[in-house]
Amino acid sequence: MIAPRIQDSSAAAHERVYRALRTRIMHGEIPPGEALTLRGIGKTYDVSMTPAREAIRRLVAEGALFLSSSGRVSTPELTNERIEELATLRALLEPELASRALPRAHFALIDRLETINHGVSQAIQRQDATAYIRMNLEFHRTLYLRAQAPAMLAMTETVWLQLGPTMRALYGRLRRTEPPYHHKLILAALKAGDEPGLRLAVRTDSTQGLRMLKG
Repeated sequence: MIAPRIQDSSAAAHERVYRALRTRIMHGEIPPGEALTLRGIGKTYDVSMTPAREAIRRLVAEGALFLSSSGRVSTPELTNERIEELATLRALLEPELASRALPRAHFALIDRLETINHGVSQAIQRQDATAYIRMNLEFHRTLYLRAQAPAMLAMTETVWLQLGPTMRALYGRLRRTEPPYHHKLILAALKAGDEPGLRLAVRTDSTQGLRMLKG
């Protein structure tokens, strides 16, 4: 009777570390190319090597972390080709999610999106890059949840995860002083029931900034 409880405890610890690291990476809290160690993760989250190792294994499999041939684990430093590939995936997936969400985009959803966009403004005023990325993703996720397409949303979140550290670099380059202009276009298209306009606004918002990072 004791062994299952130990296994469950280890599984719970692994899931906690995985979720916490995944969130930090997606929100750009860890810069590109930063090394992570089992010892450091274990100390940060007060866990043994086993749950730390399992969390890293899952994040490497998702493309959120890079494992070198020497065994070094780090956040990815994306090449121009990789940025272009991930931007293309966003351009394919996110307009489709937005289109599927449009028939269920009632006033309550639009009000919620406007509230989140105000949070984006506040993060910009505070020059809080992590909060900006978090609120920006929340804006998109809140809309896409209405698409009722969980597999497509899961794929989109995996793309966001791989882009997290790069999005932090992008924030520094853009030097934003106001919310993304295309958020206003997304909201206007939702209010008007304008599917072509919505698709265009979402596609541009999802890819325009990323392509600025290409050297």
